[in-house]
Amino acid sequence: MRGMSSPRRVILDCDPGVDDAIALYLAFASRDQLQMLGVTTVAGNVSLPLTARNARIIRQLTNRTDVPIYAGCSGPVVRQAVEASHFHGTSGLGSLTTFEPTEKLASGHAVLFLIDSLLREPAGSVSILITGPMTNVAMAMVLEPRIKARIQEIIFMGGARLEGGNITASAEYNIYADPHAAHIVCSSGVRQIALGLDATHQVRASSARVAAIRRLGTSAAASVAQLLEFCNSLPGNRFGGLDGAPLHDPCTVAYALRPDLFAIIPCYLRVEMESGLTLGHTAVEFRADVARPMTSHWVTHCDADGIFALLTESLSRK
Repeated sequence: MRGMSSPRRVILDCDPGVDDAIALYLAFASRDQLQMLGVTTVAGNVSLPLTARNARIIRQLTNRTDVPIYAGCSGPVVRQAVEASHFHGTSGLGSLTTFEPTEKLASGHAVLFLIDSLLREPAGSVSILITGPMTNVAMAMVLEPRIKARIQEIIFMGGARLEGGNITASAEYNIYADPHAAHIVCSSGVRQIALGLDATHQVRASSARVAAIRRLGTSAAASVAQLLEFCNSLPGNRFGGLDGAPLHDPCTVAYALRPDLFAIIPCYLRVEMESGLTLGHTAVEFRADVARPMTSHWVTHCDADGIFALLTESLSRK
C-alpha cells in the first residue's frame, strides 16, 4: 500500500462505457491517494459526445467538479470507428439514468491538454491510466514526443494472450478499436502495465460481490451495483457459466492504488496492424534473449478479493 506517501498524480483517459464509469467512481472516491490532473475522453464504446457526457455525469454524481474533463479524438488514427454499444447500451451507461450534467467540459482538446499538462510536470511524475482506445495518448506522443519523459508509467486495460479476444477470436476491444494508436503507445519506450483479458477475467462481479456493494446503501454504491447487474445480465458475459462479468477497466485504477494486488512479468509487447484476421492481436514475448526492449509489463494474476474490497471500501464513503 502507498501508506503515508504523497498522492499519485494521474490522468485518466477513458471512453465511458459501463466499466469505465465504475473506474471513474473508484478514482473520484480516492482523492487522498490519487491527485487527478484531469480526465480525457475518446470515442470508443460509444461516440465521443456520449463518452464526454458520461464522464461528466459520473463527475457530478460524485461531487468531483474540481477535476477537469476534456473531450478528445472522435475516431481512431487510421481505421473506421468500431463501437461497443451492444455491451454498454445505447447511452454507454447501461440501465443507469442519464442526464445533461450541469458542469461543462473544459475548453480545449484532450490531446493538447495532455501535452500542456505533462510538459509542466517533472520527469517521471505522472501516471496515465487508459481504459479505452489509446488514440488521445498516441496522438499526444506524436505531436510532442517530449511528454514521454514526463510519464512515470502508463497503466492500460487492453490486449489478450491466453484468453483470446472478446471482439474477435484474437483481439481485445480496446486494442482492436485503434490498433495503430496502441502500437504507438506500446512501442514508445515508456513503462507500461498491461491489464489484458488474462488478468481482468480473473476479477468477476459475482452475485455475492454485487450484493455486498448494494448493501452499502450509498448512492455511489447503488449506481455501481446497477451497472454491474447490467453487465451480468448480458448473454456475452455469461459465457462459460461463470458467476459474474469481468471487471475490466476498474483494474487500472486498482493497480494505481494497490499494485501489490497484482503480479506482473516484464515483456516485449507489439500490436498487429496489418492482418485482417488478427488485427489488434497483442503479441506478448517474455523471453528477454528473443526480444528487447522489455518496457511493457504483463499482468498475470489479480487478487480479485482484494480488488473488490478496495472498490467496496471506496463506495462506502459518504
